[in-house]
Amino acid sequence: MRYAVFVTGPAGAGKSTFCTSFATHLQTSRRAAHIVNLDPAATGDAFEYEPAIDIRELVTLEDVMSEMGMGPNGGLVYCFEYLLQNMDWLEEELGGYDNDYLIVDCPGQIELYTHHPFLPSLVRNLQRMGIRTCAVYLLESQFMEDRYKFFSGVLSAMSAMVNLEVPWINIMSKMDLVSPTPSSSSSDPSTGPRNGKRARRDVARYLDPDPLLLANARDGHDKFRERENERFHELNRAIVQLIEDHPLVSFLPLDLSSTDSLEVVVSHIDLTLQYGEDEEPKEPHDLDEGDFADME
Repeated sequence: MRYAVFVTGPAGAGKSTFCTSFATHLQTSRRAAHIVNLDPAATGDAFEYEPAIDIRELVTLEDVMSEMGMGPNGGLVYCFEYLLQNMDWLEEELGGYDNDYLIVDCPGQIELYTHHPFLPSLVRNLQRMGIRTCAVYLLESQFMEDRYKFFSGVLSAMSAMVNLEVPWINIMSKMDLVSPTPSSSSSDPSTGPRNGKRARRDVARYLDPDPLLLANARDGHDKFRERENERFHELNRAIVQLIEDHPLVSFLPLDLSSTDSLEVVVSHIDLTLQYGEDEEPKEPHDLDEGDFADME
């Protein structure tokens, strides 16, 4: 059985860094893992490991933009359309991997996950090839700095989940930049974590999104006059109701400086993919020797 994990999320969420750490962790555990690059705009130094399969060998965003006069967004859409038209190339590339973990690093344009049918079509093609798939969606901890920005991230994750229709895990990345234990001993903000100091209870309200953060929060942002507009608050109430009616999104915290944190995320991915459940148990080599000889 082959397994594919689609690593999705907005630009800057740490997808490529997570892919590298994920692959390193699996290889340390003596599990076969390979990175698949689906970003036609990736630069040469984007990966610590050379991707086993690279869409840039088929098409690059730079070539599409220069030869067809497209912008970056239109060029990216064209690249994925071209990939779907040449699925035989991808099938041939995947043919050499068996019982392996494929970590698929996706582009940072979230409209590919929330609006376009390219990734759902790609997933269906992989499933047809007998590859068991799931997806993770990374949202960086900086989104907790602004509750409006955070809930836009929650809605984008929800939209991507509905669009791709595969087993799904949401991850709050870069948690090493957030302190779970705020301290009042230091008044210098430059000495604290970049994305702010938050109590554990406060962090928990973001990992399992609490709609009341949007409805009733008082953190100083409401001083802006446009946010006192009644229509703005009506929209907020509608979003709160949507999240309460469809509580699909919760986040696993990811701190890549902690092996335990990465291990928790990997174990959730394994469970989601049902990793290893189809494998046959291995018989010990010495079953017919020594104390086990009379069992035959």
